[in-house]
Amino acid sequence: MSVADTDTRESASPRLGRLARSRIVQFLGLSALPATIALAQAARDPSNPVEAEPGIPVKDQLVVEKCGSCHTADAKGNLSRISWVRTTPEGWAQVIHRMSRLNGLSISPVEAKAVIRSLSATHGLAPEEAKPVMYLPEHRLIDETNIPNETIRQSCASCHAFAQPLSWRRSKAEWSLLRNLHVALYSQADAQYRRAVDDPSQPAPAPGATKPLPVEVAMDYMNKHAPLATPEWSAWQARVQSSKLGGRWLVSASLPGKGKYVGEMVLAPAASGDDYSTTISLKSLAGGSTLTRKGKGLVYTGYAWRGTSASGPEGARPDAPEDHETRETMWFSPDRKSAEGRWFWGDYKEFGFDVKLTRASAEPTVTAVMPGGLKIGTKGATVRLYGDAFPAGLKAADIDLGKGVMVSKVVSASPGEAVLTVDVAADATVGAHDVGIGSSVLAAALPVYRKVDYLKVAPDSAIARLGGSEKHTPGYQQFEAIGYDNGLDGKPYTADDVAIGPVDASWSMEEFQTVYYDDDTSYVGKLSDKALFTPAMDGPNPARKWGRNNYGEVWVVATAKTEKDALGKPLTAKSFMVVSVPAYKRWDQPEVAK
Repeated sequence: MSVADTDTRESASPRLGRLARSRIVQFLGLSALPATIALAQAARDPSNPVEAEPGIPVKDQLVVEKCGSCHTADAKGNLSRISWVRTTPEGWAQVIHRMSRLNGLSISPVEAKAVIRSLSATHGLAPEEAKPVMYLPEHRLIDETNIPNETIRQSCASCHAFAQPLSWRRSKAEWSLLRNLHVALYSQADAQYRRAVDDPSQPAPAPGATKPLPVEVAMDYMNKHAPLATPEWSAWQARVQSSKLGGRWLVSASLPGKGKYVGEMVLAPAASGDDYSTTISLKSLAGGSTLTRKGKGLVYTGYAWRGTSASGPEGARPDAPEDHETRETMWFSPDRKSAEGRWFWGDYKEFGFDVKLTRASAEPTVTAVMPGGLKIGTKGATVRLYGDAFPAGLKAADIDLGKGVMVSKVVSASPGEAVLTVDVAADATVGAHDVGIGSSVLAAALPVYRKVDYLKVAPDSAIARLGGSEKHTPGYQQFEAIGYDNGLDGKPYTADDVAIGPVDASWSMEEFQTVYYDDDTSYVGKLSDKALFTPAMDGPNPARKWGRNNYGEVWVVATAKTEKDALGKPLTAKSFMVVSVPAYKRWDQPEVAK
């Protein structure tokens, strides 16, 4: 499990920066040598490589002014180090914080914002490079399945998310220098880089050959998969334009524990071509309430949206979106017709909408369907389609719900909602059906199933944080029980299983036995009947054996209220949750959204 975050603490003193620089120079073995000898040695020293690849010139005068005193320019306009790396807005914000903390950079917030914008435009990532690691700026807590082997997991993902290095593109020399920086600043890095790993995926060395160090395996991988020069970046540099996202966008969103929302987001261009003010209106399909918000956002690199919005003053309910300002991280498609991302809040970014946007047009657009699924053999089911520009006089023949699902009647229709009566044949194809009105298709939007065969609790593994004091606020966790059909092969937990949607369930906690005196369920916190976990207070608890803190490991158990197994017993599922101590060091770059 990886937490996608990065540091934003205040800058340290210039003296600390000088001390850090001196230690790095000592690590490279140069401190005791005259400058000319040190430079000559560096040219030959593989631990301090000489740059051999073409760089990306820096033309922005503010960047040159703020960075050029330490990063020297060459005849081509390249700035040392900077011209040989590319990254996200968050990555450049990290760099500015580190330069301020360690190297005495003096820069105002306004200047920092301008530098981040400039470098994101000229030294950023292409849309195709950024999309696979969007979970990092979206602050999603996930199990990373993109780590190629255990050797690289130890080298690159034992201390931070693997998305952290994958959010960068570097020359070979820069990847090598990054390794050196880790060893210089983080005492455990060298041991991690050298420790042998039981990894059967790695080939055995030839007889008499030395087995490569884990860091060497990692460097080979990063040089191959995240080089400075890529076809994607070259193509995007030729294509990138001002974002031109103004107008009305249709919103389809889901919020764990609260269900689906539909609505619209109006983007109004502000002072520059990539700044916008926003007006958002969302309707809850579960309860019918309407949520309105105002905000602003900006676009980096032609596609990367970072914004904020709020409904009003901050409130006290931790899981209520109307009580909190949300941060918005979205990836806009290069054709400017759609976007996806997360709008999140909470001290640990634990709450958030999963959001999809579709640009409104004169053509009909379907954005959501209710209910979440239809059972085969059902007659006279009521189905609601939500969207925009539905045609006047909508007829049953205009709507396609896939093989075996027939619209018998259009009960009512407006430009944004159609109410249908639907029959599902006994031999209807099991799976997620497309929903179409005319030329508009919402892919895999309507699950058709035989029965609920099993449950999964989402997330299937989770972390919550103790808190409640002025210094340490709690980290909550919201759970859901999702029902699944076994799919066409009739086997559970295979690729063709059909996710039906949330299932009404009762909730409880059980011990996850790790030690003989386990009593975690009594102390870690409380789980509501809506599956919102609220952790206990942090700090020693005199009521607990040995006065331990309230941390622990538990199972979160969902028991279906109506769905049963073949023996007539209620379906159940579990999620593993770690309730940990507060995060004493916070990682984030909120300034990129301002």
